[in-house]
Amino acid sequence: MTQQSESTTSPPAQEGDVPAALSPLAPDTAPRPLGEHRTWPRSFHDRLTAPLPDLKSMARFAREGSIRPGREGLADIPRLPYAPGPLPRVDARTVAVSWAGHASWVVRIGGLTVLTDPVWSRRILGTPARVTPVGIPWSALPPVDAVVISHNHYDHLDAPTLRRLPRDTPVFVPAGLARWFRRRRFTRVTELDWWEAAELDGVRFDFVPSHHWSKRTLTDTCRSLWGGWVLTAPDGHRLYFAGDTGYGHWFTHIGRRHPGIDLALLPIGAYDPRWWLSDVHCDPEEAVRAAQDLGARRMAPMHWATFVLSAEPVLEPLTRVRAAWEKAGLERDDLWDLPVGGSRVLD
Repeated sequence: MTQQSESTTSPPAQEGDVPAALSPLAPDTAPRPLGEHRTWPRSFHDRLTAPLPDLKSMARFAREGSIRPGREGLADIPRLPYAPGPLPRVDARTVAVSWAGHASWVVRIGGLTVLTDPVWSRRILGTPARVTPVGIPWSALPPVDAVVISHNHYDHLDAPTLRRLPRDTPVFVPAGLARWFRRRRFTRVTELDWWEAAELDGVRFDFVPSHHWSKRTLTDTCRSLWGGWVLTAPDGHRLYFAGDTGYGHWFTHIGRRHPGIDLALLPIGAYDPRWWLSDVHCDPEEAVRAAQDLGARRMAPMHWATFVLSAEPVLEPLTRVRAAWEKAGLERDDLWDLPVGGSRVLD
């Protein structure tokens, strides 16, 4: 989601400023208890890796008006890749991913069905309607065993979609966000800090840092944390879901802490203009670099072809990520550039 107005800025957090318990070099901790109630600081501003926009940058953004692509950039909407198909059959030894659109995936891992940042709504607050339909009908989903949320921006935390879930669905969220779910009567909410983990039916859920921020109302800027998730099956299969992030040092640390990532789900869209969005959204070339920093064997692009959130032409993220992947000398079969509704299986 694009940055919003915030008059108070914080200096970027430096690696040396990270508390010892959050250090990327700290040993892996035992899983936290599921559903525990915890107390958090009032603000997570100290976790920012870039300042939030000030009044000067807001004025420049308003003056330039680079919010949406021009007519030519929107002309390719009918050509956006959309190919809904049935969900693949899997067992507990199989990892499969199916892209519903934007950052919403149906992940099958370790015998569980996990939804990432589920947004099945046609429209989100402050944004034009979807330019591609949801790739997987809600009625086609198997029982959902868990949900992971990366942060609280509206294009990643969608209340109408979450209302469709049974209230006893296990939900894994960033620190400070459990209250939002408990107010909506979810009963199995586990909130984690960076580098913490929880476990469900043998699958480990590790919450890892990202270069982003959080805000949902006028008064809650950075009151909850933001990040990505590493899911590890009992047999060692490992998947990384980045959520929403800019490019930066965290990818290398995540790869060191979680070696052998089989598949990285990485955002490639909502990046133009760069002076405004580079701190919080990867462009396609940076996403490929992030996959390499992670040591991931495969990459699946996301966060494009669904909502028009910024000024780049709608098909440009796909053409640029394919070119960057080829330029990096990586195997073409390891770029899982799925259409909305598409699936791939990792045996």
